[in-house]
Amino acid sequence: MQLAAARVSAAYQREKTLTGGTWHAYISLENGATPMVAVADAPDGKVEAYSVNKIAVATAVLDKVDRGLLTLDQRVDVTAAIVVPGGDGIFSLDNAYPSSVTLGHALANLLTVSDDTAVRLCGLVCPAAELNSILVAKGFPNTQVEPVANPNRFFLGTSTARETHALLRALVAGTLLSPASTAFLLKLLRSPVAFTDGIRRNMSSAERARVATKAGWYANARHEAGVVFDAAGAPLLTYVLFASGQADPDNVGATHPVLQARARLGRLFLDATGQLTGAGVRYRLAAQRPSNGG
Repeated sequence: MQLAAARVSAAYQREKTLTGGTWHAYISLENGATPMVAVADAPDGKVEAYSVNKIAVATAVLDKVDRGLLTLDQRVDVTAAIVVPGGDGIFSLDNAYPSSVTLGHALANLLTVSDDTAVRLCGLVCPAAELNSILVAKGFPNTQVEPVANPNRFFLGTSTARETHALLRALVAGTLLSPASTAFLLKLLRSPVAFTDGIRRNMSSAERARVATKAGWYANARHEAGVVFDAAGAPLLTYVLFASGQADPDNVGATHPVLQARARLGRLFLDATGQLTGAGVRYRLAAQRPSNGG
């Protein structure tokens, strides 16, 4: 475990030096009740988390599902006014408004293709003030969305590397949400259509399925946070990488220097921990294979 942590630490420092810019990071390996911290680089600096905070948005919505205030099969209206023009995701592409989708569908788009309109759909059922209060009650006062004049809309707001790390560890520990909501959230973050240009880029399909991840990008920021599981589905390594100020800010593709750095780190995360066993609840994924229709 100590050797793996040392390898992760050295690799992180190398990639940070190569890319430059400003980094806030927290990486740990499972080590029983107390994680072994491999990287703690300015972990308490508050940053704009961008789409990484979509995990927090989903957490608040699913908390309301757990309390019986919402259901995944209830419908939310998709109007032309709510669609983010040119935003990432699906809703800005389909040209079919007004329409409606289930809340579960909105969350799936929020966390896999990082749909921007899905943020507004979540705001219809969990306004900004309520969302922030849920996160505070769960112990995340720095992970907060930024309210705007419309109470049902918000910017994705801030977090710290340490707090996002704590949220992810609480999720896989089963203390953040109900078992059903935990499994739902992790299934989305580990799905084949979840983000593949960063941590998961240099991995096989089977290896990618062992990683729950969420990326966030805007302006010159390129963030990613998630959990690596062992082959049996137990949490093994938790990472939060907030990076900004690097070169090529208009490039959101896989050739951006930070995304290339994260791809190398992701490969190392698997290789450095290949002989280790995770700890805690095991989350096995059912096999997901392409279909040819029919």
